[in-house]
Amino acid sequence: MHQALFRVLYKVFDKHFIYDSYSSRNDKGTHAGVIRLNNAIRKVSKNWKKTVWVLKCDVRKFFDSIDHNILRELILQKVDDKEILWLIDIIFSSFEKEKCKGLPLGNVTSQLFANIYLNELDQFAKHTLKAKHYFRYCDDFIIVHEDKKFLEIVIRKIEEFLKNNLKLELHPNKVEIRKVSQGIDFLGYVILPHAIVLRTKTKRRISRKIKEGVKLYNKKQISKESFRSMITSYLGVFSHSRSRRATDYLNEIVNVLSI
Repeated sequence: MHQALFRVLYKVFDKHFIYDSYSSRNDKGTHAGVIRLNNAIRKVSKNWKKTVWVLKCDVRKFFDSIDHNILRELILQKVDDKEILWLIDIIFSSFEKEKCKGLPLGNVTSQLFANIYLNELDQFAKHTLKAKHYFRYCDDFIIVHEDKKFLEIVIRKIEEFLKNNLKLELHPNKVEIRKVSQGIDFLGYVILPHAIVLRTKTKRRISRKIKEGVKLYNKKQISKESFRSMITSYLGVFSHSRSRRATDYLNEIVNVLSI
């Protein structure tokens, strides 16, 4: 039911989303977002020759804080089918963190509802704040700008907009302005001058998963096809960053185990 509802609503809403929204959308995703952000940084910084700043923010307890009434009003702007609205109301009533608030993390409809909800922020950032280089993945978003003062002012305006229009607030410990030359951590990668590398935490997690996978494969607890799929997936992750050593390591596993 969630999949069917997602397919119907996706066609209605996706065309109204901004280009640089990357979560749970066709032909988007983390890799596309990182590449697009890297290109924007290179453009604004004149290929890393000019000082440029990045504002990075995170919405505090986003899924738990989504207001059902506000979300329903946003959906009503594009949908008037009574049966679809009835299904949506059933989904809303099936999960609450507090009265009329919250969406479950696992449902595919929750991902779409999140984009519908934060599209209001996207439109505000692009059209009211005139933030040309704005990028969002779920509740994480970034603005690239050459003027640090602009970003400092923008923080206050975003806080006011989220509070007054969406009943949300920024995570106080996850609002940061930094120079792009210091490295920008976004979606599991760190964008550095002339290089994109995997976040250290991500590399450690992948390394742990690979070691666990090797043990399971050697004990014949997972099939060759499953293990090959896992290795291929991680090779794909490394292919988007400067990770020759890790890539060589995975290829060595493939050769040694003849998979």
